[in-house]
Amino acid sequence: MARRARSTRQDRSSSPAPTLPEGDVPVDTGTARVETDPDAPRRVTLHVNGVPSSCLDLDDPGFLAFEYLQQMAAVVELLPPGPVRAVHLGAAGCALPRQVEHARPGSRQLGVDVDARLLTLVREWFDLPRSPALRLRAGDAAAVLATLPAGRADVVVRDAFAGDATPAHLTGTAFAAACAAALRPGGLVLANCADRPPLTTVRREAASFAQALGPGAVAQGRLAVVAEPGVLKGRRYGNVVLAGVTPVPERPDPRGSDDPADDPGTVDLLDVRLGRALRSLAVPVTLLAGAELARFVGTAQPLP
Repeated sequence: MARRARSTRQDRSSSPAPTLPEGDVPVDTGTARVETDPDAPRRVTLHVNGVPSSCLDLDDPGFLAFEYLQQMAAVVELLPPGPVRAVHLGAAGCALPRQVEHARPGSRQLGVDVDARLLTLVREWFDLPRSPALRLRAGDAAAVLATLPAGRADVVVRDAFAGDATPAHLTGTAFAAACAAALRPGGLVLANCADRPPLTTVRREAASFAQALGPGAVAQGRLAVVAEPGVLKGRRYGNVVLAGVTPVPERPDPRGSDDPADDPGTVDLLDVRLGRALRSLAVPVTLLAGAELARFVGTAQPLP
């Protein structure tokens, strides 16, 4: 489902290797297994039902191995500096929440996973931020999302899978609208979509988010698709990141406000810094937005 990027980190901790389980461990949805990198004993990969779901370096909370998570982190960096309020739908081993807390200390995050036993175990196995920095909640992602206060989150991440596909009820315009409702104006939604040629699902998911994010989402550059060129060209199966920004209402006073609290900041997906960051990753990727995204989506219809 996701490929790992090669790390250049050299400073390994001298602390003893963690006590981790051997073989498969029963969880609510099946089995979990933790594999240790033989060349880096503090680097582990969590497999859920045989699928690599998270990779963590227990000495380096800023480490992200999966390339699509690196891409998501690059987009999050466009938010104004400082702590963020983030919701992660599909927590698994919480690699991205660890990285966000490392990069933005003081953040308040919620990780949601359908597997309650798995959440208990990853707390035991991995060095995760404690509550309230990172709260873990067991439950269906859509059901939990519906209970969240409206307009509060800075970031909502959808990274939930059943096998190698996103559960159908976590796709479509209604789900995208629920994500947008949880976000403040100018907030960021990120969705991991794994697809095969001819990328029909990605195109329809992009159409769904375009509809949910309101008029002008594509034309205004508030929606983008990020992936390796080979995936976008339909040459192979791979992960595609959808990034969307909720609209910011125009100020009634054209002079604006001097109070920083009145302007929490927004993300500009056309910011040259994002393109530069994406090109500088170990595996460079392409960002499609504006007219390029419109051509990519074409006549694809939103998912129901």
